[in-house]
Amino acid sequence: MKNPERFIPTGELAGIEQSMIVDSAFGLVVITGCAHPGVGKILEVASEFGGVKGLIGGLHGFSDLHRIEDLDLICPAHCTLHKSAILRRYPEKCLVAGAGRVIEIPKN
Repeated sequence: MKNPERFIPTGELAGIEQSMIVDSAFGLVVITGCAHPGVGKILEVASEFGGVKGLIGGLHGFSDLHRIEDLDLICPAHCTLHKSAILRRYPEKCLVAGAGRVIEIPKN
């Protein structure tokens, strides 16, 4: 049986900020702040711990949308410049973020 959820910090990336990886029954879910180091770099670091299934948080100016096509959960938040494009491209796996939003990570 898989261990209960654990939290793994990415460590400081690009001398700017860090993100958090939640290792859950669903799989790895990355929670970003504003993703200033770049979504690609954040996902690259997170994938060192296993397959990333979800991404939640601010994605800043991220526009390389094919990088997130294999994710099962995408929740672009506050500072995501291309939020509407992400929601249009991946409507079946996107959640709209907002203050007070509760996200229950599904179990596989």
